[in-house]
Amino acid sequence: MPGTFQAVYNGTKAFIDSFSWALRNELKDTGVTVTCLIPGATETDFFDRAGMQDTKVGSGEKMDANEVARIGFKAMMDGDGDVVAGWKNKLQVAVASITPSAVLAEQHRKLAEPGTGQPVGSGQH
Repeated sequence: MPGTFQAVYNGTKAFIDSFSWALRNELKDTGVTVTCLIPGATETDFFDRAGMQDTKVGSGEKMDANEVARIGFKAMMDGDGDVVAGWKNKLQVAVASITPSAVLAEQHRKLAEPGTGQPVGSGQH
């Protein structure tokens, strides 16, 4: 997804997706698998460290990190090529595959634009 206000971060994620599929194909006859985890927003220190607590995505509800890790580990052990963690993220990925990039960039803007989140202590997450 085009990552408005996170262009470098989202660009590196796109690279990792392409890189992991290419590497997986190169290694297909070796018994080595490569799994790409697509977690969506996860409850970690990322949003604090990135200065994104004042954004909708930073102040909103996120997946539990332990659950994301469990999903990723299972996919790796099963030899899956990629895995999207959580039903909400699966729906977003499906919709994104048929949505024009300009629309996706605008949607991401609404999530990641500074000042769009709930103020700390507002009672909403």
